[in-house]
Parts: sequence; structure tokens; C-alpha cells
Amino acid sequence: MTPPSRREFVELTSLAVAGLLFPGTGAAQRRSFTLEETTIAQLQDGMKTGRLSARGIVKAYLDRIAALDRKGPALRAVLETNPDALSIAETMDEERRRGSVRGPLHGIPVVIKDNIDTHDRMQTTAGSLALEGNVALRDAFLVERLRAAGAVIIAKANLSEWANFRSSRSSSGWSGRGRQCRNPYVLDRTPSGSSSGSAVAASANLCAVAVGTETDGSIISPANACGIVGFKPTVGLVSRAGIIPIAHSQDTAGPLCRTVADAAALLTVLAGVDPRDPATTQAEGHIAKDYTAFLDLAGIRGARIGVQARTGNNPIVDEVLERAIAVLRAQGGEVVDPAPIETVGQLGTAERDVLQYEFKADLNGYLATMPPNVKYRTLADVIAFNDAHNSLEMPYFGQETFIASQGRGPLTEQAYLDARAKCVDLTRAKGIDATMDKYKLDAMLGPSGGIASLVDLAGGGGGGGGPGSSQFPAVSGYPHITVPAGFHLGLPLGISFFGRAWSEPMLFRLAYAFEQATKARRPPTFIATLALS
Repeated sequence: MTPPSRREFVELTSLAVAGLLFPGTGAAQRRSFTLEETTIAQLQDGMKTGRLSARGIVKAYLDRIAALDRKGPALRAVLETNPDALSIAETMDEERRRGSVRGPLHGIPVVIKDNIDTHDRMQTTAGSLALEGNVALRDAFLVERLRAAGAVIIAKANLSEWANFRSSRSSSGWSGRGRQCRNPYVLDRTPSGSSSGSAVAASANLCAVAVGTETDGSIISPANACGIVGFKPTVGLVSRAGIIPIAHSQDTAGPLCRTVADAAALLTVLAGVDPRDPATTQAEGHIAKDYTAFLDLAGIRGARIGVQARTGNNPIVDEVLERAIAVLRAQGGEVVDPAPIETVGQLGTAERDVLQYEFKADLNGYLATMPPNVKYRTLADVIAFNDAHNSLEMPYFGQETFIASQGRGPLTEQAYLDARAKCVDLTRAKGIDATMDKYKLDAMLGPSGGIASLVDLAGGGGGGGGPGSSQFPAVSGYPHITVPAGFHLGLPLGISFFGRAWSEPMLFRLAYAFEQATKARRPPTFIATLALS
């Protein structure tokens, strides 16, 4: 690791004096400079006053990645760092010296999931060895927006390979390129998936903020397991162009951050209409100029919030939800309990069928756009690659979901059309919309997920620890935010707010007020395992 320059040492010392650095509790933390819980606003304030520079901040995060990601607790949250990150940061510093600041993300270090295209010296592989060498011909639209906003993309994050759509018994956070990502609170627990690396990077302070993607739970579940804020926007608010897909009906990118304010600032940059993604045309008139404008300490007061359900079989998770309900009522919210979605449990295999059909079509479309040096151009090609390299790609679990998807026909088949119509009908008109109409709700509330389970590569599994509230917001394409709400034996748990399409402003209001009332977030301490009798 390269030692910091004198200027960087002064900057980091200033952070320590300001209370933005901490010695930590693990040996790996004590041996290196460590940024704890810095926010976008704090970093901007430091750069504005000249106490910090973008280069110094980026260097501090890169040093922390070097100390914690392969050494120390060996989080394995990062697949590769950006070799140009420091020079980009220097450019941002020079712009600032000339009096030009692009916005709140100017000079801010961001980690993005490795299924998002970057046209630079980093690869985009979805964690698969089959796509090694895939240097995208163009940035994803959201990456273009991040760069235009002055953000510094410092690394690509590990993930559940192919966004957890290869096997029904995969280990969340495992990929052929990155191997097993680890939960920063208790290292032998799952980080959940598929945006595991992005969530761990944000939680462990390896970056200022991170970007993940979700089809069903892949932002919400790792955010819950890793003790951070995760925001899954309305499908169409953020362009999917340049993102390795699962299914266009449900895919979206979104923020993974330590605070609601940072998630709002990041979503402000990510959201936008993109001709490359027709779904974004539906967002016209719904995109806020600045989502941080909805952060209101009194945001719960007067809001009518419906409780979707309790787990019924997990008293630990249900107790966290009960405490959250008490907070909402104490903050002036009107809680309707219960406010059940009556179509829950009626989807059957419809979501699975839609995803398998769309995955084959959408992935083949993406692979056809890759540079010529990448020779695997179809789902069938990738299946063959995995079979030929099974000791590297399939040492613990297989590719039965890939094979099932390959067996699906075109998107004109009636079976696909019927399944998609069922999904839309049961989750939108007869689901979330009907429930919110019936109870006159501003938003809905539920558990984000269960307690992070043990990683079990031998037996399969290692998911999010139990069901949460993700399915209906995911299948409907509606927005969903999770916020830290409590801990059990050192493992974090979150609660979820979700609602109608384009209700991001209301969700930010509620989540921010809840976060500020509870202050439930605690930084991780990288415990090896829980000492349970």
C-alpha cells in the first residue's frame, strides 16, 4: 500500500479531528486510516473549505479497500478498483479550484455493481469468468450521469453471479470472479444478494455511496442484511441501458447508502429519461429535480401508513416491526394495522415464468452488443462455458435456472403473455393500488427481511435469512426503501416503506423522519462469528 502524501496525511488528520475517522475495533482497522460514516454533505463541506480534496478522499477509500477487502476481514466486496480513480479525482479538484463545482456528487467516491457497464479500464462481467475481458464499448446511462455529476467511480463491486439468476440454491454474494462476499457485521453470515458487494462496500465504509441493481429484493435484502439504506426506484425512473439484465419488467438500479440523505442525493443523479431505455419515457413528469428536498424531520406527521403483514413465525423480526410502528405513531403518523394486500400468495409461478422468459431474451440482446473479443454471445454459449469450466464456475451450485430459461420460447408465446398479465393485475390494480385505495394510505410498511443466515456453500443457500416485503413492489415495478431499524445479537434488521408508482418523494419523507427519530444505524465491526452457546 502506498503511504499517504503529506497533504493527504493532513487531510486525514483533519477528518480524525472532526470526528469523521475512527480507530475501529478490528486489528485491520487499527492498522490503516479508516473513514467512518462520512456523508456526502460532510465530504462536500470539507472540500468547499479546502480542508479536504477529492484526491485525498479517494485515496483514503482506496487504502481502506486495500486494507479490508483482501486483507484483514477479507470482505471480498470489490472485484477491481479503477486505475484512473486518483487522476479523475485530481481533475475534479482542478475544476473546483477554477470555481466550477458540478453538484453534490462532485469528487465523491462511488462503487458500482459489476453488472453495470463502464467504458474505462475496468471490466463488466456480472461476476462471471465467461465475460472476463468485457470492457464495455460505452458507459451505462447511469454511469454517464454519475461522471457528468463529477462522481469518481472507484471500483466495481462483487455480486451474486449473474445477479443471482443462475441457480435456485446459490449462495448470495458468491461469484466466479470474486468468490464469497462476506457480511461486515459477522463474517460467516450472508451479505445477501445480489447487490452484495455494493451493500458491503457502503456498510463497511469502502466508499461514500454505492449503486446496486434489483429484480426482486437484490437492493432491499442486502441493505437489510448489511445495516444500510437501500432504495429500489419505480421501474423506469433509472435507465437500464448498459446494465446486464435479468428481466426488463422488473430490473432497475438504485442507491445503497449509509443514510437516507445520501440515497436521495444519489438518486437525484441516477434518475433521468434515456432514449436507450423506452421505459424511462414513463418517468417524464415524475422525476424530481432534487430528492433531498423531500427530507423532512416531520415527514411522518399526518401520514397514513398501512402495515402489510408480520412474518407470523419470526418473533425477532416482528418485534422490530412493532417498535417501528410505535415510532411512527409517536412521530404523529396514523398507522392502519393491519392493511393486508389480499392478493399476496396468489402469484403462483407467474413471476418465475416471466423472469425466465425475459432473461433469455434480454441477456441475448445484451451479449450481442459486447466487444468482439468476448466470444460468449448467447445464454446457450454461457451455459456451455460453465459446463466446460465447472470446477471454477460450479464448485458449489449449478445453473438449473439458466437451463430452464434457455428452454423458454419467445416473448410472443401466450404462456409468457398470460404470466405477465397475471403479475401486473395481482400486484398493481388488485394489489398495492387496491390496498392503498381501500385504506386511504400514503405508504405501506413491512419487514425488509430476516436475520442474515450462515453462509453454507456445502449445503446450498445463504440467502437473506427470510422473506421480507420485496415481492409485490418488485413485480409491480413500484418503489421501495429499507431503513435500519434494529439489531439482534449484532446483526442488523431493517423496515420497509413502499407505495404506488412514482411515490419516491413520500417514501423519502417517511424514511428520513424514521431514520432521524431512531438513529438505528451502527457501523460494522467485522466479528468472525457469533459466540452462541
